[in-house]
Amino acid sequence: MTLYGEKPLLLLIGSSGRRSREFILRTVSERYALWLLQPAPVSWEAPYVVGGTVVDNTDAHALVETARRVADTHEVAGVFCYDEGLVTPAAHVARALGLPGNSPGTVIACRDKNATRIALETARVPQPASIGVRSLAEARAAAEKIGFPVVVKPRGLAGGMGVRRADGPGDLEGSYRAASGASYPGVPVFDVPVLVEEYADGPEISVDAVFFEGECVPLVVARKQIGMAPFFEETGHEVDGADPLLTSPELLEALRAAHAALDFHTGVSHTEFRITVDGLRLMEVNARLGGDMIPYLGHLATGVDVAMAAADVAAGRRPDTTVRHRKAAAISFLYPDQDIEIDAVTVHEDRFTAGIHSADAMADPGAVLRLPPRGYISRYARVIALADSVEQARTALLGAPEIVGLACRPAEVPAP
Repeated sequence: MTLYGEKPLLLLIGSSGRRSREFILRTVSERYALWLLQPAPVSWEAPYVVGGTVVDNTDAHALVETARRVADTHEVAGVFCYDEGLVTPAAHVARALGLPGNSPGTVIACRDKNATRIALETARVPQPASIGVRSLAEARAAAEKIGFPVVVKPRGLAGGMGVRRADGPGDLEGSYRAASGASYPGVPVFDVPVLVEEYADGPEISVDAVFFEGECVPLVVARKQIGMAPFFEETGHEVDGADPLLTSPELLEALRAAHAALDFHTGVSHTEFRITVDGLRLMEVNARLGGDMIPYLGHLATGVDVAMAAADVAAGRRPDTTVRHRKAAAISFLYPDQDIEIDAVTVHEDRFTAGIHSADAMADPGAVLRLPPRGYISRYARVIALADSVEQARTALLGAPEIVGLACRPAEVPAP
């Protein structure tokens, strides 16, 4: 068996995009040796991994066989995955190798929003009414039954992709078309592909929480900013290290009940809620770390390394959830005003003001960015603020558009 010094070896199932996920590999590789399983050879991941095997990691059978071959010559401590499209095959690998993790059935139930709704209804976890539909006609009937406004969403996606609010019958056709037409690599296509749900009014939050040996610890509460109505494009997040929701009995009970209903017991999950006048309403449970740099914001705000906590639990180790400080971190994503083709994105560090932590381009020259419903998550840059309070971080981000320069041209109109 091959060992890597004192570092336990984790099988890393996919690396995802460098811009949004490199911070995870940078921190986790300090404690763990990582062996990358993905369709492409190791590239930008090279400083953080000790090896890799080329395999179609969306094919659970092929992935399990490849993982077994790695385990024949290496002592594998766990399976680590944070990519929405790969968490199910990763769960199959953990189960096949007898390593820590949730069952494939649990992960599938988290990825399938309809299955999530059924499990939560059985457990009486407060959530919006939801009806799965196969056609526009069924969507109309479901909306009439629930009552307008409704939210129409894809059954298996995340990040607000394809999600649209319909305020009346005239909005349903466009909403159904947006939900049924959205897709993401690795996401299954369901026979009943769209959900029509009750609109839960109120601020939206996400919670990254770690589950280990029967314990649930909320690590990051991110308060979400939404734009481009009637779509639900996520334009930013605010994380307060002293957020009272981190110690809210109502939130903790909702997390425990929802995850127990799904039999999720090991790992970090990303759960979304609406805060309504009647209390918390659970929107979805994702069997992975949060996206949009939320774990990184949490680390900045409290010193708790959420990515490392996920790696620790994957290796069967108790995670360190000790809060080291309480600050506020926020992120703002910059979108174009119209569909564009990018010539250049330039970060002007000389324009950083008090409270600005960092700024990064998120799109390269030649990239075409289209706004909903023609495209989603079409960001050209992000700006992160770190301050002593949310108000200070929010104020710092008001100048985000001036920090990043955008040179572009209108994008060609796509063929019908």
